[in-house]
Amino acid sequence: MTVLPVSASTISEKALGEFVKEKYALNKNYDCTLFRTGMNHTYFLANSDTKYVARVYSHNWRTKSEITEELKVLKLLSENKVSVSFPIQDKHGKFIQTINAPEGVRYVVLFSFAKGEKIRFIDKETCFLIGTLMAKIHNLTLDSTIERIFYDQESLLKLPFEHLKQFFPEELSEMQFIKHIDDFFDKTDFENVRKGVVHMDLWYDNMAVTNEREITFFDFDFCGNGAQILDVGYFCKQLFHIETDKKVYQLKMKYFLDGYQSIRRLTDKELKLIPKAGLAVFVFYLGVQAQRFDWSNIFLSENYLKMFYIGKLKSWIQYNNIEKSSSK
Repeated sequence: MTVLPVSASTISEKALGEFVKEKYALNKNYDCTLFRTGMNHTYFLANSDTKYVARVYSHNWRTKSEITEELKVLKLLSENKVSVSFPIQDKHGKFIQTINAPEGVRYVVLFSFAKGEKIRFIDKETCFLIGTLMAKIHNLTLDSTIERIFYDQESLLKLPFEHLKQFFPEELSEMQFIKHIDDFFDKTDFENVRKGVVHMDLWYDNMAVTNEREITFFDFDFCGNGAQILDVGYFCKQLFHIETDKKVYQLKMKYFLDGYQSIRRLTDKELKLIPKAGLAVFVFYLGVQAQRFDWSNIFLSENYLKMFYIGKLKSWIQYNNIEKSSSK
């Protein structure tokens, strides 16, 4: 019988559960369940008292050193009493496990569980608190660098187009639109603004909120280096697409920015950059989808590119009156 290789696998819940329980000296009464497959795979380990999250990183997605840098940021934040899902040491003091999957080496990290729920329609008071938590993270990581990606105009705007060229003809009008999005940016846009570590994916899907409005951020898989206004812009853009009533959006965005500025004032330049920052991160994630998702999936089709993603980019540009740079 011919044995063929696989490009991706889903690890057995039972096998992963036994592996984690042995490595972390957990009681046998913990049950392991698969929560989500995606960029990485997420499992829950729980008994009647305690719950953990096990992330199984996809093969060839993050190097061990990149994961180490991610965990370094989380440990720094946790040690400074910032509410994040933090990594757990195993019985030998290690944070990263290595497993041999059918497609090759994959890494496993056990995290604390973020209590609460993912809330799509966040009230204005919670938006304020999200702003304060984001600002605290930015203050703690200001002027720091980690051994991970630098988010600049090359990685945010130019490389995504190169990734998309593998799947779509360059002459497609939507592709031309993406190619020329950097026309909206000046070379100096992200100069002379505060830089440090950025999360790059802070929106409702990566935070848990309790009934008492206690907020925990998680999933720092895309953390890297760059202008910290990128996190602010991305949250605002996600909020914009969630809230169809733009008066509600404006109110919640104001509360979010007020919360942020109650901890850390934004400069005039940073405030003006929010629309461009949100635009840049959205373009970046389109490139990520081209890299990581299965494009045979009908959801990630030419129709998706035309009707969904380009529509979101254009609506954001129009709403914020982002104009093409006069220097281009």
